[in-house]
Amino acid sequence: MSRSKSPKVGDLPMVVAGAAAIDIGSTMHMAAVNPDADDRPVRAFGTFTGDLHDMARWFKACGVTSVAMESTGVYWIPAFEVLEEHGFQVILVNARYAKNVPGRKTDVNDAAWLQRLHSYGLLRGSFRPKAEVATLRAYMRQRERLIEYSASHIQHMQKALMEMNVQLHHVVSDITGATGMRIIRAIVAGERNPATLAEMRDVRCRATAETICSALTGNWRDEHIFALCQSLALFDFYQTKIVECDRKLEISLRELEGGNGHDTARLPKARTKTKQVNAPDFEVRSALYRVLGMDLTQIHGIGPSLALKLVGECGTDLAAWPSSKHFTSWLCLAPGNKISGGKLLSSKTRRSSSRAAALLRLAATTIGRTDTALGAFYRRLSARAGKAKAVTATARKLAVLFYNALRHGMAYHDPGAAQYEERYRSRVIGNLQRRAKAFGFALQELPEDQEMAVS
Repeated sequence: MSRSKSPKVGDLPMVVAGAAAIDIGSTMHMAAVNPDADDRPVRAFGTFTGDLHDMARWFKACGVTSVAMESTGVYWIPAFEVLEEHGFQVILVNARYAKNVPGRKTDVNDAAWLQRLHSYGLLRGSFRPKAEVATLRAYMRQRERLIEYSASHIQHMQKALMEMNVQLHHVVSDITGATGMRIIRAIVAGERNPATLAEMRDVRCRATAETICSALTGNWRDEHIFALCQSLALFDFYQTKIVECDRKLEISLRELEGGNGHDTARLPKARTKTKQVNAPDFEVRSALYRVLGMDLTQIHGIGPSLALKLVGECGTDLAAWPSSKHFTSWLCLAPGNKISGGKLLSSKTRRSSSRAAALLRLAATTIGRTDTALGAFYRRLSARAGKAKAVTATARKLAVLFYNALRHGMAYHDPGAAQYEERYRSRVIGNLQRRAKAFGFALQELPEDQEMAVS
């Protein structure tokens, strides 16, 4: 009996007839279309805006409907946006899902290989939010950069003060707080008397005026004062730019409402009234509620600023992920399933550069210190498996709660740490009873006096 030949790659059915692909570069883009559509199916285009429009017109002439490209740095963004303006369906492909054949690495082969894979429907597009959310995300990321820049100038101010031996940071918790900024501005304005500077302390400051006065006796050298003046000016400059970003964020959130914002009269009462550091200077909870119709800050560990960042990174409906398992897998917070021969080789989570995952991990670290069910879960897992795994597992739980709230409108009610511990205790006792029964034994509860003696 003759063996049946295995089907060749060329025998695969073509799923996307009008498929094209682009190998993105910094100075040149290599574009490829179906070989039957043009005598030169692979062409090189420049990266100037006119070249991008020429490439789009060539795609139109070749009957292209869908274009795939790899996410190379930030070079893909102009091409992506221009092609979207021309009405193409553009998908952004993760490079590790579209590796070229070994030994055939050229830009021409890359583009042709991508086009071939895309025509067979073998490429999966990365998540990219809708235009309004992408705009919100761009403003949020710009704001984060400005905060980082201003933080460096806070360090420069502290260094200048230390060089003058003005140990302000030892008597106030934050030199950019009310007391710290009053004293720094007075020093820049020319005040040198420690007693006068100490009188500027805020009533909420824990340090006494005498302690502050002792810390403010410094060596007022001109070069150190000059460095302090410049650092303060740069810090103030970035603060004004952060406020400008806040105005843009407000406008973006109003555009997301689309004129059909939810009534804030149903907004639940805030869990905490403490203002977060570096939070936007507008009411974020109300603005998000008008867009989403729910209060994400009811989930412990998610404050207004974090909720705004997560919405900017993931979108407003999470319809791109069919279930919470897909969502946590995209965040690289779900256990891996590296299996060979029916044996699990590794369940380690993948490395990720996702900003949303990093934010959830940071929230998980914070929630571990709270008297909540999530905090009790973090502490129990941290004691058993270590803090690294506890952070990942708690971040995954927060991601599931975030997904269910946005996707299904589920409200979160914290059962409390005590109820969580009681449920965990009941579950452990039930497991022990089943195991004892399997071996022909029965567990019996100790009397209260003996239990106290054992403990």
